[in-house]
Amino acid sequence: MVEVVGVRFKQAGKIYYFDPDTYQITDDDYVIVETVRGIEFGKVVISSKQVDEEDIVLPLKKVIRIADEKDKLVVTENKQNAKEAFNVCADKIIQHKLDMKLVDVEYTFDRNKVIFYFTADGRVDFRNLVKDLASVFKTRIELRQIGVRDEAKMLGGIGPCGRMLCCSTFLGDFEPVSIKMAKDQNLSLNPAKI
Repeated sequence: MVEVVGVRFKQAGKIYYFDPDTYQITDDDYVIVETVRGIEFGKVVISSKQVDEEDIVLPLKKVIRIADEKDKLVVTENKQNAKEAFNVCADKIIQHKLDMKLVDVEYTFDRNKVIFYFTADGRVDFRNLVKDLASVFKTRIELRQIGVRDEAKMLGGIGPCGRMLCCSTFLGDFEPVSIKMAKDQNLSLNPAKI
């Protein structure tokens, strides 16, 4: 058995496990952890618990520290910078006449990278756009193409039931949608819409 804490980086995002090290971490604490993307700020949604080694991917990364007020200010500042970056990137997309829709912009906690999320019907050659953005922001740039389900999760909205979209409020992962599911719900059997 291994002791872990579950950390979520976005409101309805996937939960990732980390080693709490020597910290006494409870639910709703904010922590600084190392991820594949770099140093990140996340919220603890599962306090310390024991999990079988087969249920996790070893080796587990350790929690670097419990976040303090300075860290929360950095996150707020990053969100403000992301809004400005969104406007700059939207202008650059128009300048380059690219057929893509910018959905969201995100700075990593340590500001080593800016991630631009976009949707497009097909493949987009954005090499010149990346060069332009790198010259403006002077940091690593990542453009990530997402699907319409991910776009709905990021932007939110109201579903046909009249409530907030499930994916933006509580669904952590997307399960594949099958033709059988569409038939059960009397939806159109158009594969593109499914």
